[in-house]
Amino acid sequence: MPGARHVRLGRSGAVAVLEICAMTALYYGSARLGLLQQLVRGQVTPLWPPSGIALAGLLLRGWKLWPGIALGAFLVNISLGPSLPAVLAITAGNTLAPVCSAALLRRMGFRNELDRLRDALALIFLGAFTGMLISATVGSGTLVLAGVLNAEGFWPTWSVWWTGDAMGVLVVTPVLLVLSSAHRPKEVLPLRWAEGVLLAAATVGVGVVETGTTPLLFLGFPLLIWAAFRFQLAGAAPCALAVSTFAIIAATRGSGPFSGHDLLTSMITLQAFNGSASLTALLVAAVISERNETQREIARACGQLAGMVARIATGDHRPTLPGEDGPTETRRSSPHP
Repeated sequence: MPGARHVRLGRSGAVAVLEICAMTALYYGSARLGLLQQLVRGQVTPLWPPSGIALAGLLLRGWKLWPGIALGAFLVNISLGPSLPAVLAITAGNTLAPVCSAALLRRMGFRNELDRLRDALALIFLGAFTGMLISATVGSGTLVLAGVLNAEGFWPTWSVWWTGDAMGVLVVTPVLLVLSSAHRPKEVLPLRWAEGVLLAAATVGVGVVETGTTPLLFLGFPLLIWAAFRFQLAGAAPCALAVSTFAIIAATRGSGPFSGHDLLTSMITLQAFNGSASLTALLVAAVISERNETQREIARACGQLAGMVARIATGDHRPTLPGEDGPTETRRSSPHP
């Protein structure tokens, strides 16, 4: 009926508007939080969460969210940018970067579950390293053209901008993809819960050490491997986010391994650590997920092969139907002779 059709279209349009508004709020809110951890006032932060949120939104909800990304980026940049044309240019770069990243990932058949090694590598090299070149290049170039930066300041600003956006994708996007597919397990053994609690407590303990006076950043890597091996991406992604967050806090405070160093050395150390932590979490989790799926496939194939051998041994040459694993299945009697 025409009336019912108009109602459905109206509801879908209202839902789309709400999703765009939600993306704008998430982008702007995460940007304000990210700016609280800037190493130098007014400069790009070492981890830019909006880039990861924008990419995750496009992968989960589709291209319709790009206006929300653009509006959120505009609201953030209008309070920081030197002029309206510069703000519009930077906003365009901030919007095009996640859109291009999502397009590249979709083109190569990316799966949001991140349960294959190829998906993890695609998120790293296409989603983070390649796509975020756009925002860094457009943003830094705009600041030079606007007279905010001199030519010598282009590459330092570009490198900080690019690594911050890339870290946002590597650290934030996997967590959001995990949350989107999370479901309450039907049954979890008490020991499994205890292991998860112990992992969380150990991660917090390592974070306290990182923000203290003892430079023991490497303590986070055994926890990342533990989380990836036992819980796959559902454990590795939150663990990587927590470890990276504690490292950023330590860098902003100038404590732990970041004490006594200049800004450039601190930035290199921080981004090298965050990048290594994220890559370790993603790659190990993907490899373990693929191994588990391969084992399940082998078990199914062995079950089918055993069923075929048993049929041959009993003289039953009826072909095995899909879903039949062996001779224990009974034939369904036909309702008609």
